[in-house]
Amino acid sequence: MNIKRSFAIAVSLAFAFSAATAQKKAYFVDGYHGGVWGHYPDQYTTFMVDQLKAHPEWKINIELEPETWDRARVVDPNGYARFKEMIKDQNSKTGRIEYVSAAYGQSYLYNISAESIIAQFQYGMKKVREHFPEVKFTTYSSEEPCFTSALPQLLRSFGINHMSLKSPNTLWGGYVRAFGGGIVNLIGPDGTGIRTSPRYAIEELLPGSTWQTEGYTASRKFMNAAFAAGIENPVAMTLQDAGWKGGPFLGNGNRSYQPTEYTTWRNYFENVSANDKATDHKFSQEDMLTSLVWGAQVTQRIAQQVRASENKIVSTQKLAAMAKVYNNTDWPTAAFEKAWQPLLLSQHHDCWIVPYNGSRGDTWADKVVKWTGYTNKACDSIAQIATAVKSGAASANVKYVKVYNTLGVSRNEPVSVDLPAGWQGKDITVSDMQGKAVPSQLVDAKIVFNADVPSVGYSTYQLTLRKAVATTGAMVKQINGKYIIETDLYRLVVDPAKGGTIESLIAKKLEGKEFVDKANARGFNELRGDFHNNGGFKSGMDGAAEVSVVENGPLRVKVDVKGTINGTGFTQTISLAQGQPKIDIWLNIDWQSNVGIGLLTPPNTYKAEVPKKAFYDDRHKLLTLFPLNLTRQKVYKNAPFDVTESKLDNTFFDSWDSIKNNIVLNWVDVTDGNGAYGMTMLSDHTSNYTHGTDFPLGLTVQYSGVGLWGRNYRVDGPTKIHYALMPHKGKWDQSGVWTAGTQWNEPLIATVIDTKPAAADLSKSLVKVGGKGIEVTNITFDGDDMLVRLFNAEGRNVPYKVTIDRPATTASLVELNGDVKQKLAVTKEVGGKSSVTVSMPRFGFRTVRMNR
Repeated sequence: MNIKRSFAIAVSLAFAFSAATAQKKAYFVDGYHGGVWGHYPDQYTTFMVDQLKAHPEWKINIELEPETWDRARVVDPNGYARFKEMIKDQNSKTGRIEYVSAAYGQSYLYNISAESIIAQFQYGMKKVREHFPEVKFTTYSSEEPCFTSALPQLLRSFGINHMSLKSPNTLWGGYVRAFGGGIVNLIGPDGTGIRTSPRYAIEELLPGSTWQTEGYTASRKFMNAAFAAGIENPVAMTLQDAGWKGGPFLGNGNRSYQPTEYTTWRNYFENVSANDKATDHKFSQEDMLTSLVWGAQVTQRIAQQVRASENKIVSTQKLAAMAKVYNNTDWPTAAFEKAWQPLLLSQHHDCWIVPYNGSRGDTWADKVVKWTGYTNKACDSIAQIATAVKSGAASANVKYVKVYNTLGVSRNEPVSVDLPAGWQGKDITVSDMQGKAVPSQLVDAKIVFNADVPSVGYSTYQLTLRKAVATTGAMVKQINGKYIIETDLYRLVVDPAKGGTIESLIAKKLEGKEFVDKANARGFNELRGDFHNNGGFKSGMDGAAEVSVVENGPLRVKVDVKGTINGTGFTQTISLAQGQPKIDIWLNIDWQSNVGIGLLTPPNTYKAEVPKKAFYDDRHKLLTLFPLNLTRQKVYKNAPFDVTESKLDNTFFDSWDSIKNNIVLNWVDVTDGNGAYGMTMLSDHTSNYTHGTDFPLGLTVQYSGVGLWGRNYRVDGPTKIHYALMPHKGKWDQSGVWTAGTQWNEPLIATVIDTKPAAADLSKSLVKVGGKGIEVTNITFDGDDMLVRLFNAEGRNVPYKVTIDRPATTASLVELNGDVKQKLAVTKEVGGKSSVTVSMPRFGFRTVRMNR
């Protein structure tokens, strides 16, 4: 009787809940994603407006590549004109089209620099407004997981007040962690919040899929679960691929929850959910869960090409800024726009996730080579003009070197320059312009010397043909066959008998700390991976290596460690320099044929819907390993305008439903539990790293096997990567790890000139920040107004004095959309300089506009 009564009550409650929820309205965000570079048929604009006319209840959200409209205007002029008329209505209630992402190249964002993210939106919005001047950008949303933790402050600075973290229909490359209810106040690393629709905590991954969550349709199951969780106005989303011909995405009432209303995101945030209470969520980079084919050569090369161009273009902008102020050159606005645009396209998510797609010779990977090549060539042309010096009477025995520093910190580092014709093989003395000799060494047809250069400025040095002072090398080969490299900072021991691994790394000025964990079975700087067709795990330690001296000081020393792994030769070039905390290592693996590396996928067994994928498992990939003598290790990793303390027990996963954030953007840092000592690993490309309580820090070097969609990600040539190690004392911010990373990315730039510059032009510093930890990320001009972007990477939230080497009448802090945030008081300094005082929180950025 009690069982029957309980059942009756349960049925009654179920009907009551069903009746209650049946009166509640759900919402659906529909629209289109893609564009001219990915997928956009020539007459598709006409299709969209025809569908809008046929379905008056329908509203669409647009994430189409901005360059799409250049072509649409030509190939579909009627559809383009009709679309242009319809998009004019930007009212939150009556408007039926909202542009939710104008990112120029639809990048993932977490895998590129913060300045690239800013350029993605700046140039993308500019292009969209060229076609549709009335467009308002109020919400950011993306069909792909194109998110990163710094987005709250970046978007708010562009005037965008709402954000969606949903990407429920295209999750091949990753997804956002599920958290929160209807609306969250998403708080970025600097403390900025933005009103956000998250991937709900109840929004489960779709069974039988490795690309969707339950939120890709307004299903009854999903919406009822949302109502049951207390979400007042649940919303689902799919931005359809441009090219799909189904019109409105939802099916009839038998498939979807009813009533469900189509909405723009703007309407949803400003009208539907305007009064819904938002809960706070601190946005972490580890909320971004990623699963690209890291270690594959094609992905690796794309990441390297993009990184090199990113570094080049921002350093070139700072060079051009110096030239405008000191040489009165014109600011090349159009040239920079043409240089940025192809770089932004090379950051397109499709380049990274479907690099092999496209016709022969015109795949996404091929496009990246062309796009970044154009950016590099354009930057070289701008830099050549920016560093040009009027030549005068040449001297047969004296040359001058102008050394530029594009960072906001003064630097004393080695710089290398090509020797003039006829100077090779001769004795050369390097001195500063006061006649003081500077340590130097000849390396083939180059000379290397230490340059002392002020922040965002330059210094001049003199090269003289005459007898140089004899110097001694810095490497000693001991009787036992081991090589000891000595600099003022380090004593490093390389053991050829163990594959050339590093037996010991002692930091002399860090209390003689030994950084190598000698008790670990794995070697330090060891190459190890699973060659699944050749017997399993192989290591460079399986055989002896040959060590040869390439450079032997006094300023810098390099050794080549030549070994083999699974029968393939590799070279690790290790370089140390006096006074320099970073140890550079170049790795070159001379593959002679395709070889399987990583966990094996048996032939004909790959299925897209099966969660387990071989390329997820980094434990089997070829890694370079660094077992560290640090107890209770903590991991920190940088991201665009952010540093995350990892909460992961380990970085490993082997299934789509358990992916993690194990990304190295620029660097990963490991410290001991007390924060006393640490080791930074820097990478020349976005990739992933390994680490666990029982697994050493490592960098993924190679994967070769089945990747996404069953594609064979092959080895088709040599692997060449550059990484660096930096032992330090204290936590990453106390030891200047971020600053060291920017120095590594933007090396000093030197040019040889014939004529001695004027006394007033020997050394300049365009921007100087009083205090540590503040990065000058970029400098641009708008007419005669100079815009300086500052980022607080490691500093405190205190006022900083920023001195500019030019007169200014007024100054202000401006947002990325140009709005004035705050007027600044300008102080006139000696020598025509101007200064302002700026404060910003840790991980915050500010853009200072100086008006002449």
